[in-house]
Amino acid sequence: MRRSVRIGEKEICAQMKVVILCGGLGTRLREETEFRPKPMLEVGGRPILWHIMKTYAHYGYRDFVLCLGYKGSVIKEYFLNYEAMNNDFTIRLGDPAQLCYHGHHTEQDFHVTLADTGLECMTGGRVKKVSKYIDDDTFLLTYGDGLSDVDISQLIAFHAAHGKLATVTSVAPVSRFGILETEGSQVLRFAEKPKTDSWISAGYFVLNRKVFDYLGGDECIFEREPLERLAAQGQLMTYPHQGFFYAMDTYREYQHLNDLWSRNAAPWKVWK
Repeated sequence: MRRSVRIGEKEICAQMKVVILCGGLGTRLREETEFRPKPMLEVGGRPILWHIMKTYAHYGYRDFVLCLGYKGSVIKEYFLNYEAMNNDFTIRLGDPAQLCYHGHHTEQDFHVTLADTGLECMTGGRVKKVSKYIDDDTFLLTYGDGLSDVDISQLIAFHAAHGKLATVTSVAPVSRFGILETEGSQVLRFAEKPKTDSWISAGYFVLNRKVFDYLGGDECIFEREPLERLAAQGQLMTYPHQGFFYAMDTYREYQHLNDLWSRNAAPWKVWK
């Protein structure tokens, strides 16, 4: 569903919203997040948030709602200064001042709503607070620290086909440790960090707006009671993703993502 709205003198095309949770403290990356929120940590010179948005934009979803919390002003400043930092420009000083940008960047038609959802608010509460910005029956939701090459179009088609209220993308995680198969003291098989048989949430949700009815106040954790209720009622489906997914929770993971980008081996870079 698409509709036209106006911001100032510019007309933009609104569409299914992409909600991104950007408010966490990032305590396990404290050496990097003391002065900036985790979504602003850079991978290849760009915030990881930018990479996530570029993935959605590749599939045509460019209308974003960012749930801000810890050091949300850093994210606001980033977008307020985006034109100047990503274009050449000529400025005329004095009264009246004039500013002229030269050329254009590939994010020309991004529509970004920056919503302050509070410092202490939990994930469910944050999503609830931005419900006023969601106009359509369906919206997308993910976390501001996880990169994936999931096909968003196929994910949405899967959600539409099953008709339930919620879809979560799942991945088979790689074990943090080498696995030993033994008989007594004899090692029969050794597997270095294999994929496990279990599946975990990777975010990249597709949700019907009726999910807002499952959410409470600031203490509501989306991954607890709301998703548990949806699952118990048969309203939660999973889209199994066999490709790349990587969440940036530690400094080592931060370094790994930057290493992939520097070697031109970043699987999540689906855009040109």
